[in-house]
Formats: sequence, structure tokens, C-alpha cells
Amino acid sequence: MTRITPEHLARGAFVYIRQSTADQMFNNHESRRRQYGLADRARTLGWSAVEVIDDDLGRSGSGVARPGFERLLAAICEGRVGAVVSIEASRLARNGRDWHTLLEFCALVGTLIVDEDGVYDPRHPNDRLLLGMKGTMSEMELSLFRQRSQAALKQKARRGELFLNVAVGYVKAQRDRIEKDPDRRAQEAIALVFAKFAELQTVRQVHLWMRQERLPLPAVTSGAEGRSVTWKLPVYNTLHRILTNPIYAGAYAFGRSGSRVTIEAGRKRVVRGFRKDRSAWEALILDHHESYIGWAEFERNQRLISDNANGRSFMSRGSVRRGGALLAGLLRCGHCGRKLHVAYSGTKGDVGRYHCRGGHLNHGGDRCISFGGLRIDQAVGAEVIARLQPLGIEAATAAVEARQVEHAEKLRQIELALEQARYEAARARRQYDAVDPDNRLVAGELERRWNDRLLAAQALQDERDALAARPQATLSAAEREHLLGLGADVERAWHSPGATPATRKRILRTLIDEIVVRVEADALDLVVRWQGGDHTPLRVRRNRTGQHRWRTDADVVALARLMPDPAIAAILNRAGKTTGRGHGWTRVRVCSLRNHHGIQAYRPGERTKRGEVSLDEAAGILQVSGATVRRLIQEQILPASQACKGAPWVIRAVDLAADAVRTAAAARRLRRPPSGDPGQNVPAF
Repeated sequence: MTRITPEHLARGAFVYIRQSTADQMFNNHESRRRQYGLADRARTLGWSAVEVIDDDLGRSGSGVARPGFERLLAAICEGRVGAVVSIEASRLARNGRDWHTLLEFCALVGTLIVDEDGVYDPRHPNDRLLLGMKGTMSEMELSLFRQRSQAALKQKARRGELFLNVAVGYVKAQRDRIEKDPDRRAQEAIALVFAKFAELQTVRQVHLWMRQERLPLPAVTSGAEGRSVTWKLPVYNTLHRILTNPIYAGAYAFGRSGSRVTIEAGRKRVVRGFRKDRSAWEALILDHHESYIGWAEFERNQRLISDNANGRSFMSRGSVRRGGALLAGLLRCGHCGRKLHVAYSGTKGDVGRYHCRGGHLNHGGDRCISFGGLRIDQAVGAEVIARLQPLGIEAATAAVEARQVEHAEKLRQIELALEQARYEAARARRQYDAVDPDNRLVAGELERRWNDRLLAAQALQDERDALAARPQATLSAAEREHLLGLGADVERAWHSPGATPATRKRILRTLIDEIVVRVEADALDLVVRWQGGDHTPLRVRRNRTGQHRWRTDADVVALARLMPDPAIAAILNRAGKTTGRGHGWTRVRVCSLRNHHGIQAYRPGERTKRGEVSLDEAAGILQVSGATVRRLIQEQILPASQACKGAPWVIRAVDLAADAVRTAAAARRLRRPPSGDPGQNVPAF
């Protein structure tokens, strides 16, 4: 005790108190009482001014930020501390940096260190050596504790018996076994999440659907009463955790996440929760317990979720996004191997164009390829329709059944929630009946809880009645027949107004894994890789330089010199022909077409100069009826041409003088009926 001098007693004694975790604070009360009792020990040693620092209760001493320890160091540097009192060295620090910093500061200002074993002066070599050994042993002790506990946890995990927490939808049956939650409402809610993901294919769409239908999910909370389940509307992260947790596939997994150690502001910072690859997991045991889905379905879900991540991976396709381009995310450049992106332009922003600019954006190189999306979308869509045609009826029947099941699923969830609410109301009533009525403080609170449970049950009852009374959106006989007809004709269903681009994209992604495209001089060379592994080559024609897709058919252009513009417009409209943009024909549009192709307007007598005659003129020259001339053309006796269906026949005058035509016409005249026969005057048209 000779180390304590009046100079030390003139300054204060600081008692440092620390417990490493919150669990120790709640359970290890004796340790905390012993540490607070050190204040009396300091007074016994002669200090009158004793200050207790307990800011670090519940904080680890292994290098994390400790405001109480920093306040102690600041007081030492200010020269206000005569002695630092702690129950042992491990309470002051569990790492060498903090411990030796404390010793250096105490040696500089002459501060003593006091524990239950004695009083030490860091300025003395022997005391400094002993304190250094105590700090080293304290740090080593923590490392041994951590190593032993982690080894024991991993050994238990490899047997599939370690459960630090249990996912919602499961409960502990014993200390080393779990089973499905016996609550049927919780079971069916979890099963509904997986069923809707199989239907909608993205986590976000499942989230939006459940929020729209206001269907809650169970959530586990821990409190003073232990583990409890509450029901609330899901958030995106909740659904993502459910869909990516292998426990729902009947597998036991341990070590799926890890921690990283970084240095921030000169101190160690542990970042926990980053995901590991499956190969780095500590344990994975399949068929460990009862599952909600199979392992094959779980792996398929993981691939789909990973594939939906936009921009996360070089090989991912990304989720279905807005826009009319059907092949967004499916195309890969056959020249550089990068994924193609889509850009929209046009007055309405709905004209898609695929382009590969990865090399230009990343490395400043040349742009790779670019092409319009209309023809390639149509070509791939036609190929998919050909594959789907045999399954059309089955898909239509499944659509009818799915429409009926969705209403039943929502009604079932509300009925289960109502059953749970009635149980809670009955339980609240039993609690109210069991209390002494004269104890109004307790009885009033229980009465309020009972009323709240009754109101919640009544709200669910009203919602259920409203849903049951709402006429179910069932298909009429005509609508069902129409849907089955679309199933039989998949092409008509694909192009129907009710088929949105998002629906077509989901169908394409279900069948197609990837499309590799190369741009040649006049065509796009495609290799479609289907989900089953098959490959189909396709070739799609490209527009040449200066061409565009708003082109008029060549047979329409051929009519421009056969007759006047109004007559041409009338013939084209009767034949169902349209302009390049799908409009009907008028005299002005025929005139515009002629001017675009540099064709002069028709003039009377022009065909005579070219040596051409019409069908009626040919009938007059051959002295037969117009119907006879048609038969000669059909029998390929008389050469003739027709620009399009419904257009006038073009016959060369020199062909009428051929011997075969003259002989056939004479034979037809010999079989003509006598004069006065009604069949004599058959009209030419």
C-alpha cells in the first residue's frame, strides 16, 4: 500500500464498471454488485472523492467504441484521476491496444491501477510487467472463450440440432428439433406466398398483390413473455427472406451469412449479415424437417430471383419491365458477348430498338450493333406460338380455374383471420370474467382489451360478408367459350388486345433462356436457346439503308399505270389492301404513292400504246364472252397478268393472235347457245 501517496489521494478515484452483453446485465446481477462495491474499497484505501463510470454496461471490451472508457482516458490526461479501480483487467479492456494505451497514460501522469488483488503503479518496471501479462492473459482468455464456443456451435450445427432462432411458420418441438407451426392460418399464409410467387414470378409482384389485397403475414416478435406471433401487412424484405430461406424447403442451413472486420476512425468495426455462397455454408442438411415446398422448387425460385436482379450479374436477364420490346433482357450480342439493352423513341416513346453499347460505355470503344425491334419480336413470337399451339387448350382451362381459385384464396385467408380474432376475443372475455370486479384498475384495462378484440373481430366479419356478397367474377358461358377458342388458336390469343406486353414477356421468359444475335449485311442471324437446352436458328430480314417498315406492297405499286387514281383507290379498298401505315386508300394517297415512286398519272389510250387490252376488249376481239376469256386465262391458254386480287387483267394484244388462243376461242363459239337463250348475255363482270 506504500504506492498510494497524498498526491494520489488528492485526486479522485474512478471506478470503471462494465458487463459485456445485455444478457449479462439482466442475468448476472452478482457481478454487477461486486463491481459497484469497489467504490467502498476505494474509500477504504483513503480516497474521499470517488466517481463511478458505468456508461459501458452491455458493451464488449474487444475493441468496439466505449464512451465510458474514453471518458476515463480523458480524465486521466487531465490529471484528475489518482487511481483507476476495476474488479480485474478484463473489465478495463479485452484487447491489447486499449490496455496498453491505458497503461501509457497512467504512467505519464502517475495514476495507479487498483483491482481486487492489489495496487499497481505503471511507472515501476515490475508492476508494468505484471500489468502487461494480465492484459495479455485477459485478451487470450477472450480468444479461448470465443474459439471454444464457436467450435461447439459448429459441431452442433453439423448435426442439425442448433436453432438460435426459428423462422416464422415453424416452432421448436424440442431443443434440437423443429416442426410446422400448428396454427393453420400461419401455415396457409406461408404456402400462399410460394403459390403466388410461382404464378407472378417476381418478389415485387407478390408484394404488390398482397398489399393490394390487404392480406397480412405472421411475424415473430420477442419480448418479456417470450416468442409471440403478430400479423401485419408484409414488406418487400419479409417476402424476400421467406422465399430465399432454405428452411421452408425442409433443409437445415447454418452459416449462410458472415461478418467482416473494418477499421473506422482507428477502431475495429464488425459488419455482420453479408451473404455467403452456398459452397461456404457451415452446414446444409436436406430433408431435415417437414417442408412447405420441395428442394427442386426452392432452387428454381433462387435462380428466378437471381435472374430478376437488374444489373447485378453479367448473365442475368433482369425482371420484366415496362415497354413494348418483348425481348428485353433475353438478347445477347453474338459479336462481343454482352447483353443487349433496349431504348425507346418515337413521338409516343413506344418504338423499341435493341443496341449493344457495353464496349463503348465501359472502355470507350466503338459501338457494336443496333437494330429495330419490330421484326425480331414478330419472328420470335411466331416461333413461340408454334411451340405453344399444342398446349393452348390446357392453358385456357388453367386460366379459368385460376380465376376461380384466386377469389377462394382471399376468402380463406379472411376466414382464418376471423377465427383467430374470435379466439382472441373469447380469451379476453375469460380474462375479464376471472378478475375481481372491485379491482377496477385491472378490470377496466381488461374490459378495454376485450372491446378492442370484439371490434377487430367485427371488422373482419364485415370484410368477409362484403367479400362473400360481392358477385364473383365468374365467366359466362359465352366468355368461357371465347377463352377456350383462344386456347385452340394461340396466335389469335397472342395478338388479342387483352394480352399485354408484360404477359407476352413472361411467356417468352418461361420458354426461352437466351437469344444470341449477329448482324449481317441484310439479315439478323438468331440462335434461340430454349429452357430445355434445345437450339433453334432463325434468320430475320433487315431493312437496307434508306428503307423503313412503312412500305406499300409491290403489287399495289404496279396498279399505278393501269387506270385513273379514283378507280385504283376503289379496287384496293374492295380487295382489303391498306397503305404502309394501315390506312384506307383515297385518290390523294394513290397520287402520293405515284409521286414517291416517280410514276406518271394514267392517260386515256396509254394502254393501247403499250399494246395492252382489257378483258372486255379481248372478248370483243375474240368474239366470245368475258367469262370465256377468264376460262382461257385459268386454263393458261391465254397469257395474262393481274397486279393483285380484284385488279383488272392485263392482256397483250399480240397474244390474242396466237393460234392456240384463236382455236380455243373458235371452239367456244361453236358451243354457244342459240339466239334467245338466256345464257347468251353473260356479263363480263
